[in-house]
Amino acid sequence: MPDPISWSLALPYFLAALLFGYLLGSIPFGLIFTRMAGLGDVRAIGSGNIGATNVLRTGRKGLAAATLLADALKGTVAVLAAAQWGPDTAILAGFGAFVGHLFPVWLKFKGGKGVATYLGVLLGLYWPAMLIFAAMWLVTALISRYSSLSALVASALTPFVLVLSGKWQAAELFAVLTALLFIAHRANIQRLVSGTEGRIGGAKS
Repeated sequence: MPDPISWSLALPYFLAALLFGYLLGSIPFGLIFTRMAGLGDVRAIGSGNIGATNVLRTGRKGLAAATLLADALKGTVAVLAAAQWGPDTAILAGFGAFVGHLFPVWLKFKGGKGVATYLGVLLGLYWPAMLIFAAMWLVTALISRYSSLSALVASALTPFVLVLSGKWQAAELFAVLTALLFIAHRANIQRLVSGTEGRIGGAKS
């Protein structure tokens, strides 16, 4: 049974880490970058998403790359900053950053699908698992040419990679994040099942 005095001391740090991560994750870099470039609201084109894939539909590869990097780094920064107070606060900040990206307070809780931020949190907590994720994504993409399927396969395997690496706390976190990632990709899953999902390099994306 946890010491109630210890919990009373730790709780403010836990809540602060969660809130810090959420607010950082809520920053809609895709929307900010496209507006700064004079391209208007990225939510008005393509899928209406604020992530790098939809930013790429503007034809600006540089902006898409910047969005991908920024969305990932907000997860990494949240984890590394909160880690100064221990592994529990790092986990909570990472969770907050991911949820913030999916449900940003600034955009009426309608955000991105979370793959970049998922990767960023993974990088901050255990970078070898991030490299394995990238390898699994690449192999699946080369075989299937489906970006969404690649992300789903890699994320589904990530908790097991963490367990095998002895990172039990991170594995528990990523089991939850993977479930949320699948929910965010439910439309993609439906299109994959129906055969209408766009392939990498195809007419659709």
